[in-house]
Amino acid sequence: MPAQPERPADSRITAIPRTIHAIGSFLTDEDRARFHSQVLAVEEDEVPGVMRRWWKAAMLGRAREDEISRANASRPLFAVEDLLEQVEKATG
Repeated sequence: MPAQPERPADSRITAIPRTIHAIGSFLTDEDRARFHSQVLAVEEDEVPGVMRRWWKAAMLGRAREDEISRANASRPLFAVEDLLEQVEKATG
């Protein structure tokens, strides 16, 4: 039986839809509030630029979360206290 990869061969992150609701749902609470206030405050012709900037921020945040998740999945997790104990033992 051939070995199966641990994760799919296509590790690309799917794009967030370019809607106000979707962009906002992938932002932190603080950023979501700033995004909504900016979208509501600009003139109609400036809305696409505001959405584009925040869409990029949301995609970067999503990619960062995905990378952290993948990194954690491939390594054993330690409690901070255990890690500190190991460091103290190693340094004397």
